[in-house]
Amino acid sequence: MKLVRYGKPGKEKPGLIDSQGLLRDLSAVVPDIGPAQLGDAALAKIARIKEAKLPLVKGKPRYGCPVAGTRKFIAIGLNYADHAAESGMPIPAEPVVFTKAVSCLQGPNDPVMLPKGSVKGDWEVELGVVIGTRARCVTQKDALRHVAGYCVVNDVSEREWQLEHGLTWDKGKGFDTFGPVGPWLVTRDEVPNPQKLAMWLDVNGQRMQTGNTKTMIFNVARLVSYVSQLNTLEPGDIITTGTPPGVGMGMKPPVFLKKGDVMALGIEGLGEQRQEVVAFKL
Repeated sequence: MKLVRYGKPGKEKPGLIDSQGLLRDLSAVVPDIGPAQLGDAALAKIARIKEAKLPLVKGKPRYGCPVAGTRKFIAIGLNYADHAAESGMPIPAEPVVFTKAVSCLQGPNDPVMLPKGSVKGDWEVELGVVIGTRARCVTQKDALRHVAGYCVVNDVSEREWQLEHGLTWDKGKGFDTFGPVGPWLVTRDEVPNPQKLAMWLDVNGQRMQTGNTKTMIFNVARLVSYVSQLNTLEPGDIITTGTPPGVGMGMKPPVFLKKGDVMALGIEGLGEQRQEVVAFKL
């Protein structure tokens, strides 16, 4: 299934993309797409509903972040060897883990706002993993059973704050609007192999990133297992799993985001995003 949340910010309704690509309303079935709807039993209940009986949604409403109630937004750095190389950093022996503020979560097509004084805004197309059932110290063998599904994430970054203001990356990763997610959550039954997904990102129509999740250093099962040793993962938590090469920081000379730029990105089977870059405002 492809599950969505649509409508104005803060007033999103639950929805489903049917087999014809049409948006149908789930409001009469579930109150939202959040932690209580992400377990296997809850998803199976939704899957049993006949699509044709769900009301069609007219027009082209805004899509919000496809998951409500996220408590942790955890990110993995340098998870593609060629991205580590372009960043001038060694290939990690263990996953590099940092956090993005949950307040940066937003819809897939909402504008991305540069922070006040930003000079090094950057893009990163990534595979997002949404947790469906509580995971604490799980094995790699069992890890994917705790996954509700997958989505596209743009791990927007401000490199000056990330790399030039101390030792923690979090500073440059959690600004408002720096976490576009969606357009939809694709349940894990429709993604039998998360390590075989093509991914891409364009800026102003120019291809910047082309990659595939098969080249991850640490695969999804390893990451879910690893992070579950550090934090108890709860339903609705999101892990974004790293980016392939082609970020602005790695170009010669570097290229960074400016007002008016447009990012477009997508992952095979998981949909596409589009964001216009806007200037800072209170």
